[in-house]
Amino acid sequence: MNSFSPNMLKTFENCQKKYYFKYVQNISVPQPVSFFEKGKNIHALANYYLKGADISKLLPALSPEEKQIWQKLLENEFFQKTYVNSEYNLSAKINDFWVGGRLDALMKDGDDYFILDYKTGAIPKNPEYDYQTMVYLICADRVLKNYNSLKFIYIDLKNNKNYVIDFYSEKKVQYVEYLTKICNKISQTLEFDLSSEKCKFCEYAKFCY
Repeated sequence: MNSFSPNMLKTFENCQKKYYFKYVQNISVPQPVSFFEKGKNIHALANYYLKGADISKLLPALSPEEKQIWQKLLENEFFQKTYVNSEYNLSAKINDFWVGGRLDALMKDGDDYFILDYKTGAIPKNPEYDYQTMVYLICADRVLKNYNSLKFIYIDLKNNKNYVIDFYSEKKVQYVEYLTKICNKISQTLEFDLSSEKCKFCEYAKFCY
């Protein structure tokens, strides 16, 4: 396989057994709808709103907590920038591999561009070098080509904070190196490490042995 999403890269790095179950054996495990419901509702509402749809009939269906989260997002300085696109699929070729994903939103202020990622839960522990950050910035860089600045913004709706990551030439080189390395490692793996212990909260716990 020569095409990778941020989740695939992260899964391989964290647990080759889970990667094997999910992406090699293609075992799909349903999870409780409630586990993702809050995040999905906010993302869907944001997408409709940014595209100019009338969301007035959707707002009453939100829970009190979701309404508070939605208000935080509406008031966020980056969410108020000029809209470019949302729920936006994009990809880029890095050496022999394709990487890509779906952006929550792409905004701009003049020739300054901002990739937004809304988080109703926790942001990554090392957001600057999270695979999502690296993949999205590399892909946006290839698509936009000419811009003054490009930033990745994790909008932490739980704590009402922003984590801003600047993209520049040195970081671009680093990101390409990191992504090429992990993609190469996956593509060259003939036998996956299936020795990891069973994780209590993993959806594949029942398949562990």
